[in-house]
Amino acid sequence: MAGTSRRDRARRATLAEIREAVRRLLVAQGSTAVTINAVARELGMSGPALYHYFAGRDELVGAVTADFFAELTAAMEAARDACADDPPGRRLLAAARAMRRWAIAHPAEFQWIFASPLAEPGKEPPSRRVAAGRRFERVFLDLTVELWKARRFPVPDPADLAPSLLEQLRRYCTAIDEVLPPEAAHVMLTCWTRLYGLLCMEVLHQLDFAYSDMEPVFEECLREISARLGVDYSPPEPVRRRPPAPASDQDV
Repeated sequence: MAGTSRRDRARRATLAEIREAVRRLLVAQGSTAVTINAVARELGMSGPALYHYFAGRDELVGAVTADFFAELTAAMEAARDACADDPPGRRLLAAARAMRRWAIAHPAEFQWIFASPLAEPGKEPPSRRVAAGRRFERVFLDLTVELWKARRFPVPDPADLAPSLLEQLRRYCTAIDEVLPPEAAHVMLTCWTRLYGLLCMEVLHQLDFAYSDMEPVFEECLREISARLGVDYSPPEPVRRRPPAPASDQDV
């Protein structure tokens, strides 16, 4: 903030307040409650005054979505980096568990950021929302690439893949500019779809009819993904709880 004018600091503070107001509305009332007028009322502003900060609801939604993506990515990166000396497989499991922890702690925000696709065909440079989403996607992708470079995991024969699927995978590999061949990208995307799909179903309560505790289901998914990627599955470390404080004379 050093070197910025008072006006710039005031504008940044107001932008932060606007985003927090969006979050409050989203968590309390759902995404349909997030309108320009509703956000303005939360802040004691007029609707037109909000247009001094955002061109419209789409721009506001994009900014808040980028914030949520950044939070989720930071949580995954922190978990990955906390075991930086471990093999990439263990770091991948740590990042996946961190993603689930964030998602179940912030279900409204998780549903919000995945409510629309990230693609913006032909738009360069990408919007802040898309850039934040791509950084999120790189966490799983980069760890998979690291696994592939260290020890190649089992992949299908390209001849066994449908021609249309193989062509799409080739385009994807070119777009991400990585060393993964199409058949390895297929394994990575299959694992990601399995992981993300299960998490979405949990956050949306689509499996409540069968499960009241989704953690072992999620861990079973991680076990399957570990096998596909050729790494050893390791269960999560138990949560350490503080021992109860000794009773004082007043408590007796």
